[in-house]
Amino acid sequence: MCGIVGILGRNDVARPLIGGLRRLEYRGYDSAGIATLVNGHVERRRAEGKLDNLEVLLAADPIGGSSGIGHTRWATHGVPNEVNAHPHATNRVALVHNGIIENFQELRDELAPYGNCFETETDTEVIAHLVTRFLEDGMSPVEAVAAALPQLEGAFALVMIFTGEHDLMIGARRGSPLAIGYGDGEMYFGSDALALAPLTQRICYLEEGDWASVTRAGATIRNGGEDAIVVRPIVETALSGAATGKGSFRHFMLKEIYEQPAVIGDTLHSVINPQNRTITPPPLPCDLALIPKITIAACGTAYLAGMVGKYWFEQLARIPVELDVASEFRYRAPPMTDGGLTLCISQSGETADTLAALHYARDRGQHVISVVNAMESTIARESDAVLQTLAGPEIGVASTKAFTTQLTVLAYLAVAAARARGEIDAEREADLTVALTEVPSKAAEILNHDGAIEQLAHEVAEARDVLYLGRGTSYPIALEGALKLKEISYIHAEGYAAGEMKHGPIALIDDRVPVIVIAPSDALFDKTASNAHEVIARGGRVIFISDLDGVAKFTRQVKPAAVIELPKVDPFVAPILYAIPVQLLAYHTAVIKGTDVDQPRNLAKSVTVE
Repeated sequence: MCGIVGILGRNDVARPLIGGLRRLEYRGYDSAGIATLVNGHVERRRAEGKLDNLEVLLAADPIGGSSGIGHTRWATHGVPNEVNAHPHATNRVALVHNGIIENFQELRDELAPYGNCFETETDTEVIAHLVTRFLEDGMSPVEAVAAALPQLEGAFALVMIFTGEHDLMIGARRGSPLAIGYGDGEMYFGSDALALAPLTQRICYLEEGDWASVTRAGATIRNGGEDAIVVRPIVETALSGAATGKGSFRHFMLKEIYEQPAVIGDTLHSVINPQNRTITPPPLPCDLALIPKITIAACGTAYLAGMVGKYWFEQLARIPVELDVASEFRYRAPPMTDGGLTLCISQSGETADTLAALHYARDRGQHVISVVNAMESTIARESDAVLQTLAGPEIGVASTKAFTTQLTVLAYLAVAAARARGEIDAEREADLTVALTEVPSKAAEILNHDGAIEQLAHEVAEARDVLYLGRGTSYPIALEGALKLKEISYIHAEGYAAGEMKHGPIALIDDRVPVIVIAPSDALFDKTASNAHEVIARGGRVIFISDLDGVAKFTRQVKPAAVIELPKVDPFVAPILYAIPVQLLAYHTAVIKGTDVDQPRNLAKSVTVE
């Protein structure tokens, strides 16, 4: 959600700015722009839509300048068009902004008597006018920013350049991530390290409330007033621009689906001892044997991973679990059990609502463990411990490999908790560990069905509505399948607990509504199959996903529209594997419909505002 790049360079920065924005496309956006300083004055180029449009504009009307800022905007205030695109500017300052300024209307009203003329519908523009007011009062850029920041309410990451100041850039963060990059005679700002990956591996992450004045010689970081200088560590990041390539795949999403056997294996290898078939998680801030309750907070796909985790922790480790959509969690203001554990799940580690849930839990004395894909993210840095999903950069907006590695982490943590609490013995731990170690090879087997799933997608692509059904741990996978389909194909889809069909959704069944039934051979198979029978009896088109035993048992009695046969696995690990065919089905359906698979409309990869 929105991306920022800033460069104080030695040569023209327009092309490197565009390159940085390209690496941030995965975050989601609907307009883009850059601004540079040319002969002391701000030059801007902005365009609605994708970066290709901005590049066409720059080809026709290029700009020079060795210092500049760039932005990809995901609209909050004001429609996505060129006028509302960032950077915003006055005659004194140009800036880019991620986040929301909640008191922008009040600030506009306060600035009106000074003759300020606002050109956009955005909340961001008021910041430029506010800083300009202080500059015109005779303040230096550093003094003006120090005076302006306390007046801003809401969340922001800001980067500013100033007319006549070729060797100065100022950035600030509150509630939205921002990093400084250190180069050889050059300095950078980025909304995440990936934006800066080919430019530098030396990164400093600003902490909450930090703001920094940057020159080509280095950075001065402050927290609070103009004189409150602080020191933040510079770290080496292993990210590189090569990590974001598509290789031979048509889309990032398909590449990332196919990477799942490898990244699930990487995640498991970090904790499993194959010789004695045991699991040793990373050091934790609490004793799993003594945890009275687990609270899970997450959003979107990560929330659905947490839903599977709830089943695992309760059934296997016998720990009560409370699961919340993070955007509702703190507003519900739940009481927290003393000594409890809160799990915060986020692919990016920057999800604003999940970070707020983390703060709520921490303020109430909870142990906080995060499950994230980015060790240097805000959520990771503010947690007591981190369980990393070793998925690598995930560029496609619709999460795939991040989801299955989140499930993998939750699965091994549930096994470790069950063993620590004496709910399973060493033999059962060994069995579950072996089941987990088989997941990568089984995932590779499922990918061999890609062609058959692509053929089924032609039928799904013709539908207006699609239903997904599952029971137990397959219920969250039904929800995830529906979410994936609606995210990238724009077909209306809903996931239901199969037992709820008779309580309303069965009214939707006819021969135009495909029903995807997720039914591994587990203790709930017969009940799920009965619900599928009810659909077929009413003319519904069932696509039945099960293993050899389940398919044989089901098709002996009725004939579904289609089957997807998966390898036989321990029911404990089935959710990880059954996620893959619903990902492929959504992907191929979207391709057939011609939608933008990797950057679906209105969606953002990293949701850094409420």
